[in-house]
Amino acid sequence: MTRLKLHNTLSGRIEEIVPSEGQPVKMYVCGPTVYSRAHIGNFRTFVATDMLRRTLKFLGLPVLEVMNITDVDDRIIQLASAKGTDIKEFTEAPTKAYLEDLATLRMEVPEVMPKATEHVPEMVTLIERLMARGHTYTVDGSVYFRIASFPSYGGLSRLDVSGIKTGVRVDTDKYEKEDARDFVLWKLKGDEPAWAQWDASFGRGRPGWHIECSAMSMKYLGETFDIHCGGIDLIFPHHENEIAQSECGTGKLFAKHWMHVDHLLVENETMSKSKGNVYSIPDLLAKGFRSDQIRYMLSQSHYRKAFNFTWEGLAQVETALARIHTFWNRLLDVSEGAGEPAHDGVVASAASALFAFEAALANDLNAPEALAAVHGLVSEGNTLADRGVVNAAGAAILLDALKRMDQVFACFAPPKGDSLAADEQSLFDARQEARKRRDFAAADVARKALQERGVVIEDTPKGTRWKRVRA
Repeated sequence: MTRLKLHNTLSGRIEEIVPSEGQPVKMYVCGPTVYSRAHIGNFRTFVATDMLRRTLKFLGLPVLEVMNITDVDDRIIQLASAKGTDIKEFTEAPTKAYLEDLATLRMEVPEVMPKATEHVPEMVTLIERLMARGHTYTVDGSVYFRIASFPSYGGLSRLDVSGIKTGVRVDTDKYEKEDARDFVLWKLKGDEPAWAQWDASFGRGRPGWHIECSAMSMKYLGETFDIHCGGIDLIFPHHENEIAQSECGTGKLFAKHWMHVDHLLVENETMSKSKGNVYSIPDLLAKGFRSDQIRYMLSQSHYRKAFNFTWEGLAQVETALARIHTFWNRLLDVSEGAGEPAHDGVVASAASALFAFEAALANDLNAPEALAAVHGLVSEGNTLADRGVVNAAGAAILLDALKRMDQVFACFAPPKGDSLAADEQSLFDARQEARKRRDFAAADVARKALQERGVVIEDTPKGTRWKRVRA
């Protein structure tokens, strides 16, 4: 069995993923904070972690994935209060939207998707353990983690904490790296509504952001698990704080391996509402792009490199996908040579492409090299088909290889349910009639009119086919 080697943020090295004997690979993904609809920057991370999950399964390893839904934090409470609603009602729509977008991008649903508000008792228990072990202190009813009690603090983010003063606190959930301070585990917020408070042995209040992931991950994956994933922006303070509170609470290693996905830029700029460049998945669909194009776009670069999203790049994705879709359909059309064995060259081509594909993914999820193997299979397969050596058995072997590759990328199968608009169908029919009359000039006029509408005609021995492309 090929082993997956993945960069570990904690060690700074590419290391092999080795689950416990007889156990699935246990992975935790920091999921969405549901105060609004997730944007394409979020999905750059989620598609990468979905590819990790799919790659592990492709390599024969079962997976137990937990992805949390953060439905309580400073921002959610503020926004819900401003709208005159509560947490449950306020977060319902963005949670539903996230699940819809997950399905649109053909992401596999994690085995467990816990909500923070449903796991407050587990958070309280973890805080009680930290208090009993002497890692906390209380100020005005709020409970803080004392980072000086954890000498390894800063190991994930390479942060020098030697000069940090004991007892300097921070109440906000997110803060800058140079502002590392004792962080809040439990907030006593008398000015917040009753629906944002829970009872605990140390006072009525609500959890800080960081304690949520520790409690939920350990409940479903155990006190030590295999892989913790998230965006690079979560390394500090969120993941650094998770490690501190988890390992101080249990005395055990928290996560063996840390995977972080780099930022997504839009036209070489960071995303921000002020720039008007924050886009959701429905925004891209509304502009005429398909879900397979979006998924391909978000998965084509290496997860550890910043990715620059451009409209031109998204449009160009259709060219790459069209080659794969056309080849897929070409293989489906092959029926000659039924019962005859596949040509040796076809068998070798499929095996070579799969070997290269698997090796690329096993080497730190190298998506660009894996896609190169896919397009290599398409090019070589078309060459073999043009030579007339791809019979029914050979086509089945090539298609099986392509389908196995699609188990990871989930965007290679030709779109289903696409159809011609009424005017396009009229032009298509007119061209067919013109060809029957051998009026090739009229047929060419209809073909060009379809092409202007983004419909390309292909005349094959099996009949005339069309495919839709973007300019």
